[in-house]
Amino acid sequence: MSEENSDNTSSKRKFLGIIFTCCNVYGRLYKNKAGTAYVGRCPRCMRPIRVPINPDSSNGTSRRFFRAD
Repeated sequence: MSEENSDNTSSKRKFLGIIFTCCNVYGRLYKNKAGTAYVGRCPRCMRPIRVPINPDSSNGTSRRFFRAD
């Protein structure tokens, strides 16, 4: 990978991948401006979802994909 491509990768927004079981669709949650939670809505029914970010990283998870029931 060239040095130029590695710079572009680091500037992308972090997200969580979510399967919304309400409508069986995939969506993404992005960090809010304060950096305290990942927020978004089901792309079909617009059901809101908020996933808080734990400031103590030792109690968190490295997973990036989840199911919203």
